[in-house]
Amino acid sequence: MKARRVGCWICTALVALSFLSGGAANALGAPEAVAGILRLGYPAHFVTLLGIWKILGGVAVLVPGFARLKEWAYAGMTFDLTGAAVAHAAVGDADAWMGNMGHIVAPLVLAVLVVASWALRPEGRKLIPAPPPRERPRGDVE
Repeated sequence: MKARRVGCWICTALVALSFLSGGAANALGAPEAVAGILRLGYPAHFVTLLGIWKILGGVAVLVPGFARLKEWAYAGMTFDLTGAAVAHAAVGDADAWMGNMGHIVAPLVLAVLVVASWALRPEGRKLIPAPPPRERPRGDVE
């Protein structure tokens, strides 16, 4: 169990660090972040919105409690990272095997860390499943 806990915290820390630092760069309008977004064909104002959401996601996976919020944050991170890989592939970053290929591989590796962080989280941090629906006796009509 200790290895699982350590693995969870390592994955979560790497994911949070990536999203908090990348989100800050986006939200502050770092020239490299803006240029990257524009290269993918997105409007410049998208970089600020993306940055704010990344920061919120990074915070959400670190704060205690809020299991449902964490589920949404993990989902959003997965959408962001897989979408980034597809967007880079769509603009031709996959053509340069050794150069820009990192723009496709890096988000996918980070997405694996996101899934690992989600899967390794302790039972106390998981959503409690809803009870099964109560069956009505036969013959009941609404």
